[in-house]
Parts: sequence; C-alpha cells; structure tokens
Amino acid sequence: MSSARDFLVRGLFAGLFAGLVAFGVASVVGEPSVNAAIAIEESAASGHDHADEPPASDGPAATEVPRSLQSTAGLLTGTMVAGITLGGLIGVLTALALGRFGRLSVRGVSLSVAAIGFVSVSLLPFVAYPPNPPAVGNPDTIGTRTALYFVMLAISIIAAVTAILVGRRLAGRWDPWYATLSVIAGYLLVTLTAVALLPSYSEVPADFPATVLYEFRAASLITQLTLWATLGIALGELLHRLQRHTGLEVTDPIYAEPL
Repeated sequence: MSSARDFLVRGLFAGLFAGLVAFGVASVVGEPSVNAAIAIEESAASGHDHADEPPASDGPAATEVPRSLQSTAGLLTGTMVAGITLGGLIGVLTALALGRFGRLSVRGVSLSVAAIGFVSVSLLPFVAYPPNPPAVGNPDTIGTRTALYFVMLAISIIAAVTAILVGRRLAGRWDPWYATLSVIAGYLLVTLTAVALLPSYSEVPADFPATVLYEFRAASLITQLTLWATLGIALGELLHRLQRHTGLEVTDPIYAEPL
C-alpha cells in the first residue's frame, strides 16, 4: 500500500520534468516576443533628449543582470521552481482525490487535478489580469495590480474547491453529467462575475505593437498550459507504475474517506 509520501516524491519528480519542458517551450515561443518588447523599449529610450536626463550619480552603479543570463539560467530557475512546487502539491492532492472522482484511473485523477489547477490558478487570473511585456505598465500601480491579481487568484481557487465539494454532493442526487455541468456553470458564474467587478487596468501604450503584445501573452499562456499538462501526464504515468508495483486500488479507503 502506498503512502502520501510516495505521491509527494513522484509529484516532485514530475514537476522537475514539467519545469524542464516548460523552459524549452518558453525559450522557443516566449523569448522572441520578450526580445521584441525590449528592443521597442530601448528604441524609445534612445529617442529621448539626453540633455533632460539627470546627471549620473557618483554612488555605486546598480547591478544589472545580463539579458543572456535572464533568458537562460533565470528562466530555467523560474520554471523549475514552479514545476517542483506545483508537482509536490499536485502529488499530495492526487493522493487525497483518489476514489473521489468516480471510477477514474490514477492517471485520470492526476490529469483531472492538474486540469482543475490550470483553470483555477493560471487561466482565470490570466483572463482577469493578463501579463504585460517588459517595460509596459505604470510602476506606480504595480502594488495595486499585484494585490488585485492575488485577490482574483484566491476567488478562483475558493470557487474551484467549493465547486468540487458541491459536485460531490450533487452527484449522489442528480445524474453525474448534469451535476458536473452545474458546478462548472457555477464556477464560471462566480469567477467571471469577479472579473467583471474587480478594477481593470489597461496600461499598454497606444503605439505599442499589438502583434508583440498578443505574441507575449499567448506565449505566457502556452508555457503555463505546457507546465500543467506535462505535470498531469507525467505524474499520472509515475503513479500508474506505482499502482502496478504496489497493487494500489483507486478506491483504496485510505484515500476515499468521505469529505
């Protein structure tokens, strides 16, 4: 019989792999739009009248991280940390979810947990507050925008957890298909209402190329989708092998106690 520790360890390994895959995708589809945005920023800065700039400070110069390091080691570190952190969390949540998603196999459970995580943690907050390329946005509002993003994230996660709990109750009274549709509709109603009511910010300059903005945001979403999808698939495969090795049943009472 497997323990939650087995799920955690395999979640960490799956997250490590997912972080590597996400790094590859981000390098291919994301870096070109980032480089284009930086080039636009530098072009605009070079057009300023340098006579109007304040004199250089005699103090120590600020340390600037080279772009080459940001796009390699920095990006890899970010995707790896995100992958390992999410992997451990999804591994534990999959252990808790076994037996609570009907007759889904362990692969189906892990993929379902990852899909719910992607929608609630990445997709809905992205819809509310999509990311901007480098140097786009008012620095004076970054604190407010960050706080609002986390408010939206909290609303989305709470709504997702509530939808799962309500869905389990409804599944015993309604047809499972209609129960699932009902909780999905309820989740979307709550989160999209929050998106409509929370303050919005549109700080992209009018002269900023729409193509670069679209490509940057699309690449960001694709990278997130890759991370979550790879995590769900890899974890499902690792847990499937664990299941065959230990004889773990999806309806194991350790993981199927009523909520």
